[in-house]
Amino acid sequence: MSDIRAYESSSPRIAAGGEGEFGDYVALLKPRVMSLVVFTAFVGLYVAPVSVNPVVAFASVLFIALGGGASGALNMWYDADIDAVMNRTRKRPVPAGRVSAGEALGVGLFLSGLAVLMLGLAANWFAAAFLAFTIFFYAVIYTVFLKRSTPQNIVIGGAAGAFPPMVGWACATGGISIEPLLMFALIFFWTPPHFWALALFMKEDYHKAGVPMLTVTHGRTATRRHIFVYTLVLAPFAVALGLTPVGGPLYLSVALVLNVLFIRGGWQILRRTEAQAQADDYRTEKGFFRLSLYYLALHFAALALQATVGTW
Repeated sequence: MSDIRAYESSSPRIAAGGEGEFGDYVALLKPRVMSLVVFTAFVGLYVAPVSVNPVVAFASVLFIALGGGASGALNMWYDADIDAVMNRTRKRPVPAGRVSAGEALGVGLFLSGLAVLMLGLAANWFAAAFLAFTIFFYAVIYTVFLKRSTPQNIVIGGAAGAFPPMVGWACATGGISIEPLLMFALIFFWTPPHFWALALFMKEDYHKAGVPMLTVTHGRTATRRHIFVYTLVLAPFAVALGLTPVGGPLYLSVALVLNVLFIRGGWQILRRTEAQAQADDYRTEKGFFRLSLYYLALHFAALALQATVGTW
């Protein structure tokens, strides 16, 4: 944590800011993360067994996206100190001094209120309340309490990223059923191996920032075991989704192939030693991380395509 305090004392621009351009305020919303929120929320809404007016559907996904962006801005406000000492995040608008912490907080709070209010008006108030809880979970439960206090931060906090398809489903139906719960489980159990794979070749970043990632608190050998176990736990939920009314042969085929590849990748990571990983610059770990990105996107794309061509 001394690195954090040293950076803060030498960089008053974190607090001052005020030089931001439009792109910096867009970056506050974490557009890459928002794209995943938008896509999974859209699929949750699209595959729901209730027809939704296209204008209402577009507005619903838009306001869910705004809520996701608001969460990102609140996260950048609170995490400016640790972002400043991590190579992966130090160029973000707040630690770089282009946007002040106060501005990030203001943007996050304003967009949170706007997104929840407009989703309630556009879709229904159950979905709006669910979106409000999602923002609160990510900005407060994960960012404030979990991230800096427990190596299970990404496990429990992963729920925040798993809520959007449930919110999308709620926009269409006004409720929740087994299908969105399995979509939630798919993202929830995918999140730890995805981020732990990243942590394997970014360990020093988390160590410098004082974030108790599993690689820092338990070491890389234990992290490798956890990644493999989670690939085994994840697979049944991914396949089970294909046996629900939103599933079908197309989705099941995609899920079976992807989960065989994911388990194989987890097994390859488990068998590697740190010396082997360093020798080839973590090639296997980086490959697994890239696979994890395709894994989730292709599952939800298959769900949408299955709904288009017909389910069971």
